[in-house]
Amino acid sequence: MTTVPRFAALAARAHWRTVDFISDLHLKPEEPHTFQAWQHYLLRTPADAVFILGDLFEAWVGDDGALPGSFEAHCSEVLRVAGAAMDVFFMRGNRDFLVGGGFLGHCGVHDLADPTVLTFHGRAYLLTHGDLLCTDDVAYQQFRRQVRAPEWQASFLARPLPERQAMARQMREHSQAHHATQAVYAHADAGLACRWLNEANATVLIHGHTHQPGDHALGANALGQPLTQVVLSDWHLTATERRQQVLRLTAEEGLQRV
Repeated sequence: MTTVPRFAALAARAHWRTVDFISDLHLKPEEPHTFQAWQHYLLRTPADAVFILGDLFEAWVGDDGALPGSFEAHCSEVLRVAGAAMDVFFMRGNRDFLVGGGFLGHCGVHDLADPTVLTFHGRAYLLTHGDLLCTDDVAYQQFRRQVRAPEWQASFLARPLPERQAMARQMREHSQAHHATQAVYAHADAGLACRWLNEANATVLIHGHTHQPGDHALGANALGQPLTQVVLSDWHLTATERRQQVLRLTAEEGLQRV
């Protein structure tokens, strides 16, 4: 049986009235319209707090890659401006798990553990990137355990930056070829999602990773309270595609997709 992880806890700040959740933007210089849409959103959202639940970047090979004038440095500046105006939280995903605390601190962004239970106006929301729930993707879970090991990361980050960038390009090409042969992304395991919710004493699970936005009823807990799985949208803005969705939470209206 899959082990249930330890849940971090976060209580909403007293002044928060509106909270936004986004994930899977996969920012990269080859898609400037997606970057521009994210920049426009982040600098103009009415939210008091924004939670980025993983895969903000298509790839991250180390904080030293954010060189002056680089795409990563431009993203850093957007985060810095936003972080000075509101609370911004960043959870690592499967593409940007190497984002370091130093980079987040420079941007004024809060480091968010995966998973975390957010308490907002008396209700508990379980936040995760979502990849840990996709247990049927056995090859990925093995890869995840490998690259999340401190020894692997230390060895990778010790390589010269150009070599790491070349390796990241190769991994992206392999991933794109893999997804091109699949009809859909991996699904989160509903039974495991229920176990997480029950262990966390939460009733709503919010995650990304699967690129399959939707709301799913997961039955009820021991108290008869309904359990809900809310899957975030990815962002992808090109000449032929336009996906740009925010999940917004307010005390008055609950969760809404914007």
